[in-house]
Amino acid sequence: MPHLLVDALDTDLEGREAALIATLTDAIVAVYGDWARDHAVVQLNGFPPGRWGIGGKPASNPAPRVTFGIRDGVFSRPDGADILTRLAAGVTDAIADVLGEGVRAGTTIEFVGAPDGRTAVAGALVTP
Repeated sequence: MPHLLVDALDTDLEGREAALIATLTDAIVAVYGDWARDHAVVQLNGFPPGRWGIGGKPASNPAPRVTFGIRDGVFSRPDGADILTRLAAGVTDAIADVLGEGVRAGTTIEFVGAPDGRTAVAGALVTP
C-alpha cells in the first residue's frame, strides 16, 4: 500500500488538490499496475508562506517534499533500484505537471520502508 505525504506551500496547492492527487495516483499505478489504484494513499500537507525554512530562514518558494511510504522489501529486490527510479521520475513528473516546471529541480522524494508485519490496517497486521 503506497502512501505519499506531500508537503508544499498552500499557495501552490490551492485549487490543484484533486489534479495532484489524481496524477500522483496515476504515477504509482504506472509502476505497480492497476491493483495499486485502490490502495494508493495521497495526503497533501499545505503550509502557509513563512512556515517553511531552509538554511535558517523562511524559504520564499520551496519545492514540494514527498515522503513515500513503501514496503521495505523493495530495497532488496534485484529490480529495486529500477522500481525506485521509476517511482521517483513518475512522482516528480506528476508534481511538475500540476504545479509547474519551476518546482521540478527542487522536488525531493524520500522513500521510507516499512518492514513486513509493521503496518496495520483495521487493527490487523498486514502480511505479504
